[in-house]
Amino acid sequence: MHLPQSTAEPSSVDPVQRDFSVGDVPGLPSPAAGTDRAPLPFDVIIAGCGPTGAVLAAELRLHDVRVLVLEKETEPVSFVRIVGLHIRSIELMAMRGLLKRILERGRQRPAGGFFAAINKPAPEGLDSAYAYLLGIPQPVIVHLLEEHAIELGAQVRHGCAVAGFEQDDEGVTVELADGERLRSRYLVGCDGGRSTVRKLLGVGFPGEPSRTETLMGEMEVGVPQEEITARVAGIRETHQRFWLRPFGEGVYSVVVPAAGVSDRAEPPTLEDFKQQLRTIAGTDFGVHSPRWVSRFGDATRLAERYRVGRVLLAGDAAHIHPPIGGQGVNLGVQDAFNLGWKLAAQIHGWAPEILLDTYQAERHPVAADVLDNTRAQMELSSTEPGAQAVRRLLTELMDFDEVNRHLIEKITAIGLRYDFGEGPDLLGRRLSDIAVKQGTLYGLLHRGRGLLLDRTECLTVGGWSDRVDYFGDSTAVLDVPCVLLRPDGYVGWVGDDQQDLDNHLSRWFGKPAH
Repeated sequence: MHLPQSTAEPSSVDPVQRDFSVGDVPGLPSPAAGTDRAPLPFDVIIAGCGPTGAVLAAELRLHDVRVLVLEKETEPVSFVRIVGLHIRSIELMAMRGLLKRILERGRQRPAGGFFAAINKPAPEGLDSAYAYLLGIPQPVIVHLLEEHAIELGAQVRHGCAVAGFEQDDEGVTVELADGERLRSRYLVGCDGGRSTVRKLLGVGFPGEPSRTETLMGEMEVGVPQEEITARVAGIRETHQRFWLRPFGEGVYSVVVPAAGVSDRAEPPTLEDFKQQLRTIAGTDFGVHSPRWVSRFGDATRLAERYRVGRVLLAGDAAHIHPPIGGQGVNLGVQDAFNLGWKLAAQIHGWAPEILLDTYQAERHPVAADVLDNTRAQMELSSTEPGAQAVRRLLTELMDFDEVNRHLIEKITAIGLRYDFGEGPDLLGRRLSDIAVKQGTLYGLLHRGRGLLLDRTECLTVGGWSDRVDYFGDSTAVLDVPCVLLRPDGYVGWVGDDQQDLDNHLSRWFGKPAH
């Protein structure tokens, strides 16, 4: 049942008596009727514990926000799909001290050949200490991120599906599929492309339905690798959505266009793979013993709004697109890093009036750009003569360093610049992991707070010291005097004037504490 909702916007200050600290995980008391104005058991309930939901939970816990994550699945996914973390996502993991444990479970690959699978190496001198692709099994990255959130004090409940909710001026009442009702200040839907939260919220999801579909799986083959390599090379000259790539021990990743568009809830069969392989390659390569099989389409949709009152959307709940270019997981994770500190500021009562609204203002255009570049990449994967001609032309253009660099920086999100108004080129951009006197910059950002990096060693964060760290270092490898970094690693101010700095501290971090 969908409970009726209020769409009233909350005030910028959300006061509450707080006696909760990191590691003090509350239980799940059911609020009695008529106690809506009593302190709520949770600050935020997150629907969905995929990468986006897990990262958001961890980011909120860094700011002492009481978090409950509801995951409808009782067990991890059974298939071992490999996902790729692009440069910006790898940087964010390094910023929170997570990268070492993730690297131990992943495989580094060259950062190139992302755009429409055009095989061009990455340009030299990318502005990052992490200029590679990190391939990692999807269940592994989900487990590591969930584990991190739990270590920070988030509570995660599996087998709990959101069935309805209602919001009012004080918070959100969430109803589970089994009838249990929970209260929190905010609800965030991180529950995927078929998001229950988005549907119940009534937010439009315009875009295009799937026009094509692709089968994907891992299975063994019955012919020598040399034969596969030779045949696949010829086919991929015109069929970009086709490959057989060895994983070792006779297991291959198999991707092949489907015959049509089917219900994605129904997994394909081994016979489906064989038929399509025979249609395109003239042989089924003797595929057998599948480990897992799946299908994906090219549906492309973007939520009209990321927030209605006290309910927000992130990750695939807010945007879906074809997986070409490998941007999906990365886009959702970066949503979570953008939203986490802003929602925490709102809950703690120090958020500037429009801070939470900047989540949609910043991330909605980013998603729109990703949707556009995946649309373009899908067109370039067509077997039609016109699309193939454009593909050949772009392949030539990518020999120019500027073109190749632009496309790599777009796909990996290191070229992103938020619109923070007029100012130096660095304003609104992320700062790479530069060397500082005590190691590297990202080592200073593990707590998820703002940071003033001061090469003049003359400025101060003053009354914002409860939210912003100060680090004076005249030797920092930086071309400007000082930068103010937001908790998500983007530059919110550049300069050397204390009054100008104070103005921008107020813009991003509210009024000083004293």
